[in-house]
Amino acid sequence: MLTKFYQHILALAFAVYEINKTPTILPNVTLGFHIYDSYYDEKMTYRTTLDLLYKVLRYFPNFECDTHKNLMAVIGGIGSDISLRMANILSLYKIPQVTYGSFASEKRDTRHSPSFYRMVPDEDQQYIGIVRLLQHFGWTWVGLFAVDNDSGEHFVQVLESLLSRYGICLAFTGSIPNKRKWDFVADVNDLIYDIYPLLTDSKVCTCILYGESRTFTAFNDLRFLGGSDYREDTAFRKVWITTVQIDFAVTGLQRSWDFRFLHGAISFAIHSKELLGFQTFLQDIKPDWGQDNSFLQDFWEQAFDCLFPDLSDLKKEDGTCTGEEKLESLPGTVFKMTVSGHSYSIYNAVYAVAHALNSMITSRSKQPAMVVHQGAELRDLQPWKLHRFLQGISFNNSAGETVFFNSNMEMEAGFDVTILVTFPNKSFQRVKVGRVHPNTAEGEELVIHEDLIVRHGDMEDCIKCPDDQYATEGHDQCIPKTINFLSYEEPLGKSLASIAILHSLITVWVLGMFIRHRITPIIKASNQDITYSLLISLLLCFLCPLLFIGVPTKLTCFLRQPTFGIIFSVAVSCVLAKTITVVVAFMATKPGSRIRKWVGKRLTNSILLACSFSQVGICAVWLGTSPPFPQTDMKSLPREITLGCNEGSVTMFYIVLGYMGLLSVISLTVAFFARKLPDSFNEAKFISFSMLIFCSVWMTFVPTYLSTKGKHMVVVEIFSIIASGAGLLGCIFSPKCYILLLRPELNKREQLMRRNY
Repeated sequence: MLTKFYQHILALAFAVYEINKTPTILPNVTLGFHIYDSYYDEKMTYRTTLDLLYKVLRYFPNFECDTHKNLMAVIGGIGSDISLRMANILSLYKIPQVTYGSFASEKRDTRHSPSFYRMVPDEDQQYIGIVRLLQHFGWTWVGLFAVDNDSGEHFVQVLESLLSRYGICLAFTGSIPNKRKWDFVADVNDLIYDIYPLLTDSKVCTCILYGESRTFTAFNDLRFLGGSDYREDTAFRKVWITTVQIDFAVTGLQRSWDFRFLHGAISFAIHSKELLGFQTFLQDIKPDWGQDNSFLQDFWEQAFDCLFPDLSDLKKEDGTCTGEEKLESLPGTVFKMTVSGHSYSIYNAVYAVAHALNSMITSRSKQPAMVVHQGAELRDLQPWKLHRFLQGISFNNSAGETVFFNSNMEMEAGFDVTILVTFPNKSFQRVKVGRVHPNTAEGEELVIHEDLIVRHGDMEDCIKCPDDQYATEGHDQCIPKTINFLSYEEPLGKSLASIAILHSLITVWVLGMFIRHRITPIIKASNQDITYSLLISLLLCFLCPLLFIGVPTKLTCFLRQPTFGIIFSVAVSCVLAKTITVVVAFMATKPGSRIRKWVGKRLTNSILLACSFSQVGICAVWLGTSPPFPQTDMKSLPREITLGCNEGSVTMFYIVLGYMGLLSVISLTVAFFARKLPDSFNEAKFISFSMLIFCSVWMTFVPTYLSTKGKHMVVVEIFSIIASGAGLLGCIFSPKCYILLLRPELNKREQLMRRNY
């Protein structure tokens, strides 16, 4: 097993896991999958393909001998030979086959197999990319090693013609057998003697290696068996250019070998972007994660070089797996935490099939027909009907890229250009330094960022780790950063959510108590409508922090700050209305006062609506011009990737806070001057205390918020929301709750009048 390729399976599982969690894709339908190994063998490829179609162990063409599996599409394989053998069978049944490897252009004829879809462009773009790369650096004398099969022969023929056309000389071509193992020692020796003279050609400083990952492992075997001088000296003086299908993967015996000869190697790679949540998904994988998954146990044993005597007994012994091993601790040649090009293609392929299947089911439900049980309707789906929907799919994946098929039923993503940086501890890092763009003008197909190129041969050079990784203390390896956001699963997230819900329940209890005692004098004297509005707004304030906890999404980022601003403005507007009502009511008691006509609901409603709708208008401008959106912050913290929300317009965010602060200061000022009114109007005294707490909290919020980073910025805002809301709830309503519960004898009109005079 090439352990590095296990990421392909995990990418498939991750995509299915996401789809089954998403209610907008295949609702009420659980997507499943089967995984089969071709073993890079023709016979096993045909056998496993037939096993996808039939359940019984003996195969009878044209007969169905058992319950037919509801197979809708097949994803695979990684190479052209395996994929085309699968297509020989699948095309007979018109079952969609989505491949995730790059093929030679002569093998892409879709007319021969109309059920064939490709997530990766064909190799025509790679040919011209290699030529443009050689021209860019002025390399005019190159050597070529290619795998010994039909694809390798085609590559050599096409590249020879292109190199000749553009004035680049091909010094030699060497063939590497397409074998999983060597049968005779003599064959190995002959092959070494054929390759060794090519590598010692001092005129050639640039070599191109074409093939698949098995070609790379076979090449390493030959390099190792060639002798110490061969391994340590000659190969170091070469610039290696590797093609798309080659991944730097090794077998168990090769893990201790030195791969510094690849330092500075330039590679063409299948285009990829990091998938949100994929690294967290990988970090959560444990050997007991899938008890029925034999692939996982085999992978774990080979990757960590340990054994499981019994999956239910994970005891710490020498050479025994503990189950606590970390995938991120493995070197890049064994397993990679960042998504590879093949894994990215598999992820997109699963989503493409899911979107097509969703469209197919939706179109069936819109057709007039008698009602059929959903299970029976799904069993009636035929894979050949999926083609029409698969050919027309277009969607944005979680990395923000648009996925669709062109007229040749392939993706037009182009290829990435990467450079390999090796470290003394036998780890390496692939850094993107350019891109091969499809459908561009001649001469502009290749874009190279030369400032990112690390010159080969100089092992003392340093390279900046990608933004999603950080350097170890020894500065000899780049390690993926951990994903950081305020989660419901962590103690801090649980605590804040619990506190918010607790205060919400208290608010509901207070509201219920006030409604129950609504006909009593103390409730009537407190302006019931405004009181109820204030309690409802405080309830929503305490629920507001729930928008800040969890993985930020487009919806939560769009809603949380404007929602917080509007709700709190309504709450403060209620407080301001209550305060002004107290002052106006007292002034209206004076004989002959003209203010008496202002006493009543019209004044309080006007204040509440005017102040609240002003904030609504500010938030509407904010959302209409520069709305908040999810953001991945890779630079604020050295070892963490923070998932958060970009406020869109920081100015609008502080205008919202500033307006809320203005209302608070006005309420505090009015309440402060009204605090010495007679006791029946002593609500102003409690409002003064509540607004003093409110203003203190939000005055300290701004500097604290600006000085924190990562998820702690969210924690500061949640704490401020809960603390200020609790201040309003406690100071304004606790005195009345005290009278209603413990001193009901004071809740009488006579008592209120007596306290006045």
